[in-house]
Amino acid sequence: MSKRILIMGLPGAGKTFMAQALKQYLESESCSVTRFNADEVRRQFDDWDFSPAGRIRQSHRMRELADGCDADFAICDFVAPLTEMRNNFCADWCIWMDTIDQGRFEDTNRAFVAPDVYDFRVTEQNADKWADFIGSHIVDGRRRPQFDWRKETVQMLGRWQPWHAGHRALFERLIQRTGQVIIQIRDVQGWQGSNPFSFEQAAGFIRRDLDPLYQGQYEIQLVPNIVHIGWGRGVGYTSGEETFDDSITQISATQIRREMGLE
Repeated sequence: MSKRILIMGLPGAGKTFMAQALKQYLESESCSVTRFNADEVRRQFDDWDFSPAGRIRQSHRMRELADGCDADFAICDFVAPLTEMRNNFCADWCIWMDTIDQGRFEDTNRAFVAPDVYDFRVTEQNADKWADFIGSHIVDGRRRPQFDWRKETVQMLGRWQPWHAGHRALFERLIQRTGQVIIQIRDVQGWQGSNPFSFEQAAGFIRRDLDPLYQGQYEIQLVPNIVHIGWGRGVGYTSGEETFDDSITQISATQIRREMGLE
């Protein structure tokens, strides 16, 4: 039986480009691949019913088609907006194309439920880059890396109240240095009246953002409310400020908290 790969997301998110690129990558690794596109399948069965029942029927149909082919992999790209649809399909790998906030069909936008469970979350429309990354994991059957406490590691210390896109950009810059990062969360809930999140909440925000791609390459620690870091000479540490363009530096956790109604 083929291994099922679901590429899901709103219309216009880049599912078809990703499916094509991933198919090409897997075939270059001598894998056989069959691709099913949801619109083509609906056309084949002359079924354009987008009611909840029609959508559920389509998910069963896509699963049956994937199970019925004899290729190594069956790639299915379809919106799959409902949790029940994704459960019905039961993918071996689920790729969420999270590249847009709204699709071109308002009824689908209303119906779409963002997935809680997925293997890869793609946040930019760069199919070739992501197909290489995802395809290599699928073909090699690689397990996610394990954090190595003896390996050279970069430290990120902060309040993360809450974790946001600017923090993610910093993490992605720093992880290139050693391949793993320790994220330390200062114990500041309620401090100065502007830190509403507990350690568990702050850690949850971080994990939801980083786990799809970086699980095993970072650890989270609770630390005291550290306000100064010092060391003696010649101990082998380095430090430095990372600079970004205005689109990153202008992100404000304070403003985010205000928008969340927490200040």
